[in-house]
Amino acid sequence: MNTSIVGRHIELTEPIKDYVNSSIEIFKKYNLDIISVNAIIAQEEKNGRKAFTFEFTLNIAHLDTVVVKQKDKDLYAAVDIAVDRVSKVLRRHHDKITGHKATKLTEVVSQEIEDQIANELDKLDSEIFPVRLTSYKPMDIEEALTELKESDAIFKVFYDKDDNMRVLYKSKDEGKFGLY
Repeated sequence: MNTSIVGRHIELTEPIKDYVNSSIEIFKKYNLDIISVNAIIAQEEKNGRKAFTFEFTLNIAHLDTVVVKQKDKDLYAAVDIAVDRVSKVLRRHHDKITGHKATKLTEVVSQEIEDQIANELDKLDSEIFPVRLTSYKPMDIEEALTELKESDAIFKVFYDKDDNMRVLYKSKDEGKFGLY
């Protein structure tokens, strides 16, 4: 960042230069690509009253030039007010940049994969429908086998006498059954 301090109708002393340079250092916290900062200090006298005009000109990459002028009786007060105004502009620009980040290509690809999975699950939801258990009381395996033989169901879910959930199913071989 290039900085320049110019005095018009005023002698620039070291304390003034140091104060302006320290105020310019504040702009670095916004992490913007500031190309140059020009500070112009002018002293005017009208009707026997002295007034100081302080002007900041900031050239920022990817943004128009920011110009802030401040007039005050006290030079240091004018610098402080100008710094506050420039900080407000830089903060708004920084928030705008960080708030509108583009999505990464990897996020787009992962979003497409998630959409495909969601579509497949929707298809499965139309094929799968819930069935309520007809009996929650424990039963013997023989009792469940006779109920499965009498019905046209493929399997029977039941609780055995030890309170374990069991599944009895018809095997591919005719007349054979499996038990989980």
